[in-house]
Parts: sequence; structure tokens; C-alpha cells
Amino acid sequence: MRMSKVKELTHEDVKKMISSYMNEEHVALCERAYHFAEVAHHDQVRKSGEPYIIHPIQVAGILAELRMDPETVCAGYMHDIVEDTGATLDDIKEIFGPTIAMIVDGDTKISKIHYKSNKEQMAETHRKLLLAMSKDIRVMIVKLADRLHNMRTLNHLRPDKQRRISNETLEIYAPIADRLGISTIKWELEDLSLRYLNPQQYYRIVHLMHSRRDQRVAYIDEAIKEVKKATADLNLGSNVEIYGRPKHIYSVYRKMVTQHKQFSEIYDLLAVRVVVDSIRDCYAVLGAIHTTWTPMPGRFKDYIAMPKANGYQSLHTTVIGPEGRPLEIQIRTHHMHEVAEFGVAAHWAYKEGKTDGVQATLDSRKLNVVKEILEMRSESHGTDEFMQGVQSDVFTDKVYAFTPKGDVIEMPKGAGPLDMAYQIHTEVGNHTTGAKVNGRIVPLDYEIKNGDIVDILTSTSSAGPSRDWVDLVSTRRARNKIRQFFRAHDREKNIVEGQRIIEEQLRNDGLEPSEFITADQTLKVANEMHFKDADDLFAAVGFGDVPPVGVKNRFTADLRQKAKDDKQREEERALLEEHKTLESSASDKKKIAKGNGGVVVEGVDNLLTRLSHCCSPIPGDEIVGYITKGRGVSVHRVDCPNIKSAEQSGQRIVQVYWSNPEGDKTNYNADIEVQGYNRNGMLNDVLHSINNNTRFLTSVNGKVDNNRLATISASVGVRNLAQLRIIMDALKNIPDVYVVKRVIH
Repeated sequence: MRMSKVKELTHEDVKKMISSYMNEEHVALCERAYHFAEVAHHDQVRKSGEPYIIHPIQVAGILAELRMDPETVCAGYMHDIVEDTGATLDDIKEIFGPTIAMIVDGDTKISKIHYKSNKEQMAETHRKLLLAMSKDIRVMIVKLADRLHNMRTLNHLRPDKQRRISNETLEIYAPIADRLGISTIKWELEDLSLRYLNPQQYYRIVHLMHSRRDQRVAYIDEAIKEVKKATADLNLGSNVEIYGRPKHIYSVYRKMVTQHKQFSEIYDLLAVRVVVDSIRDCYAVLGAIHTTWTPMPGRFKDYIAMPKANGYQSLHTTVIGPEGRPLEIQIRTHHMHEVAEFGVAAHWAYKEGKTDGVQATLDSRKLNVVKEILEMRSESHGTDEFMQGVQSDVFTDKVYAFTPKGDVIEMPKGAGPLDMAYQIHTEVGNHTTGAKVNGRIVPLDYEIKNGDIVDILTSTSSAGPSRDWVDLVSTRRARNKIRQFFRAHDREKNIVEGQRIIEEQLRNDGLEPSEFITADQTLKVANEMHFKDADDLFAAVGFGDVPPVGVKNRFTADLRQKAKDDKQREEERALLEEHKTLESSASDKKKIAKGNGGVVVEGVDNLLTRLSHCCSPIPGDEIVGYITKGRGVSVHRVDCPNIKSAEQSGQRIVQVYWSNPEGDKTNYNADIEVQGYNRNGMLNDVLHSINNNTRFLTSVNGKVDNNRLATISASVGVRNLAQLRIIMDALKNIPDVYVVKRVIH
């Protein structure tokens, strides 16, 4: 089974797919699930404006392409019903049974988890995800299908949401797809995430891969001919497949970043895959290839004899192929290929039973390490051998330790026994006297490793944490709990010390503390800084939690505001006097007069105007002016940041407009910026496009960053906004140009 090219499926498409492997009874069950979802979502639309039912159809289609069982496909149709419609879980349970209701419920719970990138939220998020998977692995497969279609349609959301969801996908869902062995979903999730997280590199790699495609195809075709020739005498049968293996964009990107390589140095872009009937044929093909070409040292991997943790099996070898260039070759059986593409989904196969109809089976021997961790709650009372064998690498910045009872504790790498103690409970941490790891006493600065069984030793007679524990822990939670203990323990001393520090700060500024540290003022400052009372405020200062300068500034805020207000009133009086002088010099205040640059100022005659250089307004732009000291009226575009600063600083804003919005024979300067991929001829194409639309190009310069993103800045002369838009539209049509915009200096 292979994933089809991405297209929008209809329910009839999905029905056709499931009919190819399900019996009529189960096709009818899926049909009922679709109609149930269609009615529930009938008045809902997605961000794109399309009917909402399109999304469940695509999710069910992805699951059908994985040849999932009827319960899973039904759950795909109904995965959003409980969360987004008036239908309840009891409705689903009554109509479709407990299994489908359980899968929908698990998926709904995962959907309610709000991922946050800040580290303190990650452990709880991952724990919930793993526990949700532990009930039934199909819950996670439905969620992966849901996330895949959401990523395919991510272009309808705001850029900030695109980045947040892509980051979540890359850090949470793509690794889970990898550990479940579903590489066909994993690669697409990673490529789509990169497209929104680093579009410059994504489109650069796409461009490079496309530009060298013909050369690569010719080389692969030659290599395939050679492989067929080398294996011609092996009698592999008609079922053998030999084809070029496409490289995924994110894989290329990761190699460029982690191995500090250029695109041209990534030689396994060129790869051939051989799919045969049996394991014996795999090794026979390997021998024939090594006889034909010289294998590269250290580049042979036998994942058939030693499968990966997620069940992946294949032979990998890199040889010196045609033209003396490195060529990667993968050799596997058809069954191994299904497992490589679809992982757990390939094992959870839909099969016709002779006596009981249809049965969904899962070969537990071939599941990955993640599945063992997920089942650990029911197996954790087993042998130490099982515990030592569990090495979780789903999230590379985490470690998983076990309590003596077998509960999983997830922590950041570098965490020690004290971090684990405070994560279990504050009182456990405060009364810790030592720790055992795998049955042996260890020091409190021991670094916990994946799979460790950690026993925290405590005593009710313990005096509490030691002050040097702050330097032994690595998690924020543990450090805060230790400080919290000493904050409460030394409270009275910290209150006195905190007040002394604030009084000293005031005296250093030449102020009398008693005039500022009054009961009312102290309570006001405490409330402003979210403390319950004055004692809490001073205790925080004395302990070092709050910088004393900030507290002192709160006490003197009224004094400083009064000085600021006095200064502002004086400046406003001076500005008003200057404006009155300008108004009195006009011969007729009711006239409107044309100033410099074809700009009209309402209410004042013969008033000097000038077009600002920061935003370079041109006829057709919405404009506004403000009176400057001694320089008349400065004219800006309404979206210029400087005009907002002028408004905030109390400058006098005046209404201005163009005497002729279409412009005249005068040419006005406009500054534009062009961003795109730095290919040969890019600058020439930009200059040629500008010269086709204006004869006035006053300046141009460019630069290129490390990602080969070219930025070209140009100043052009135009008569009005309409002409500028023609120039910018023409620039946007140049190949490899990403952005064209006006700039404000």
C-alpha cells in the first residue's frame, strides 16, 4: 500500500478505498459514521471557508490509505464531533459501540492539550500524550492523520499560528510518527513544518533539487540499469521492484545544518531502492551489488539482522557507483517496505477471519520501544531486565526514570534525584535525605539516565533542604521550591532587611524615607507589584527576589510623574505660542493653500511644507502633517511610525492632502525593497523590470545573507502611487522573488 498524491478526497473516494479491503458490513459501518458526522457538522465551516465535513473526510481517507480497521476509519470521520458539535460521547457509544467511542474520546482529550513552547509546560504535555496512546495505539494514529491534514491546509491561518502549529508538529507529532514507524506521515509532517518555520531554506532546497533534477534522474536511470544487469542471474522473479528513492526536503535540511554541509556535498540524494520477495533475495542482491561496485567503508548497515526499535528492517549500503560518485542502495522485502512506510499501521492489519468475520491484529513482538513504554503501567511490576531495556528517545531533550513502583517520571536531561523528588511532591523534596538508583546509593548530584529506577529516601525528622541544594538541582521547579522554603524560614529577617535596603536607596537619591514609606503608599506599591501586603513586599526585597531599584522607583513614581508633567506643559505652551505666531502671519485663515510638493494645508496660507524622507510619500498615498519647530509642516504617510511618535509627544497634527492625487510631471522618490533567492541574473532581472516602467532609478544596492537570500534596495522616481504599484507588481512576477515592499527609514 502506498500513500496517494495529496488531493482533496470525496466520501466516494474514501468508500472506494475501504471497499477494496473491507467487507460490506464494515463498509456500511463507515458509511453510517460519515453520515453521522455530516449531520453533526452541517452548519460549520473551516478557516478556508470550506464546509467543515471536508476535514473529517480527508482524515478518514488518510486512515483508509493506511488500510486501518473499520473502527479507526469511523473514528476518523467522527474525531471532532464531541469537541465541536452538540453530539456527545454517549451518542457515539450507543450508536457505534464502546471501541469507536473510546478512540474518539482519546483523540478529543489530546486535542484539548494546549502545547506551549516554554519548557515548564512540556513535561505535562508529553505525559498526557503518552498516556493517551497507552489506552489504544489507534488513538494516536487518528491524531496523526488529523494533524497531517491540518498541516496540508495550514496556509489559511495567520503566520504566527502557522509557526506555532508547525513547531508543535515538529517537536511532538513527527517524532511520535517516527517512533511508531509511520515514515510516510513523519516525512510529510517534517517537510510541511519546515515550509512555515524556515521558508527561506525550504524554498532554497526545493529550488536546488528542481534545478538539478534532470541530471539526478539521468544518473539514477543509469544506476538502475546497472543494478538490473548485476542481479539478472539471481532469478528474483517478476515481483522485484527497482526504483529511485526520493529525498525529503527536511532530511536534506537537517544534514546541511547538523553536518555543516553544502547541498552539493549530500551524496545520498542519489539513492536506489530494491524490493524483493524474501530475506534470502535481499542478501543475494547485496552480494551482487558489492561484486559490481566497491562499497564505501563504514556505510553498510544490516537492519534486517538488527532491526531498529520501531521495527524497521532493511539493508543499507553506499557504493562507488557510476561516474565514481557515491550511490546509496536500500534492499528490503515487500513486507519490510510496508513496515518501513506504515509502521504500527502495517501490523494493525485488517484481515478476514474464517469464523468471526474481521479481526484487527497487532503483532506485539514487532512494536517499537515506545509501545513498551506505553504498556509499562501494566507491566512495571515485572523484572529489572524489562526496566533496563526501556530507553525512550521520543523527545531527545528528556529523560524517563521510574519509581520503585514503576511509575514514569519525565524530566529534562541533566536532572538529578532532588529534581525528581520535588517533581513528585514538595514535601518529598523537603524531607529528602538521599537516593538509590538501580538499588545503589548515589550522591545527590548524580545525573539521572533513561531507564533508571530511582528510590528517593526521606525522613520525617529531616530539618529540611540545605542551602547548597540550589546549586545541585537543574529544574526551575525544584530551585523555586527550595527558595520558597528558605523564604518562609527567614521571613522576619528578610522583612527588616528589605525595608532597610529601600530606605538606603531613597537616601542615596537625596530623599527622606519617612515621606515616601508611609502605610498607605507601601500598601499601594505592594498591590501594584502583586504582593498581599507590605511585609510580603519587603520580604521579597530582602530575600533577593525583587530588584530594590524597581521598588524604590514605585515609591517615587508620583514625584517623577509630577516633574515630567511640568516639563511637558512647558513644552506645549511654547509650541502653542509658535503655532499662534504662524497663524497670525497668514493673510486669510479661512483659505486653503498649496505648499511644497503639491500638498495642500487646511486653514493656513503660505505655510512651508516638506515631504519627509523617512516614508517618502507620493501622490495617491494617504498623508498627514504636523507642525515642526521652525521648519513648517512635515508631510508623512499615515502609516509612518514617526507620525505616531509625534502624536504621542504632543506635536500639533494638521490635515493635509494632495492638490492633484494623480500627480503631475514631477517625479517623486519612492524606496522599495526586493527579497528573493540569490540566483545568477537576479539583479539584472530586477533592474530590467524597473527600467521598463520608469526612467528614473536614482540608487540601487544589494546584499546576500548566509541562506542565499538576496535583498535589493532601490530608489525610483514615480509620478504617483498607481505607477509605483505597476513597478512593484512587475517585480513580484520575477522568478525566485519572494517579497516586494516599500520601506520606511
